[in-house]
Amino acid sequence: MSGTKARSDAEQLTELLGRPPRGDYEVVLRDEQGGPLVIRNAPLMDDGAPMPTLYWLVGRRARLAIDRLEAAGGVDAAEAAVDAGELERAHRAYASERDAEVPDAWEGPRPSGGVGGTRKGVKCLHAHYAYWLVGGRDPVGLWVAQQLGGPGS
Repeated sequence: MSGTKARSDAEQLTELLGRPPRGDYEVVLRDEQGGPLVIRNAPLMDDGAPMPTLYWLVGRRARLAIDRLEAAGGVDAAEAAVDAGELERAHRAYASERDAEVPDAWEGPRPSGGVGGTRKGVKCLHAHYAYWLVGGRDPVGLWVAQQLGGPGS
C-alpha cells in the first residue's frame, strides 16, 4: 500500500462507527478499496446486551447513499413497494439465523425482531440492504439496490 501500513479492520470499523465495536463481529463483505462494507455481529454484545442487528452496513459511501434515500421517504416507499408476505419471510429468516448463534445456556435477554430488530414492516433501509448484499432474500434490500442503481437493478 504505497509504503504505508494497512489499517486493521478494527481501526477502520472504529472510525466508521465513531466508537470501538461493542461485541464480536466479522467483516463479511468489503468495498472496492478492501475496507469493511458489511459486518456480521454476534447476537450478544460484550456486556451481554442483545444485538438485534446481525448484518450491519458500515461502508461510508453506501451508508450515505441510503441516508439520502431514507431522508427522501424511502422507508415508507419501500414498505409500500414490497410484498408484505415476502418481507415477513425475510424477517423470520434473519431472526432464525441470528437466534441460532445465541448460546444454548444463555439466560439473559435475547435479541428480538427480524431485520435490524424490526418486528414488522420496515425500520432501517441500511439493515435490509446489508442483509441483501450478503445473500439474504430480502425484498427491501433488493428495492434499495434498485433505487441506488446497483446490483440487482
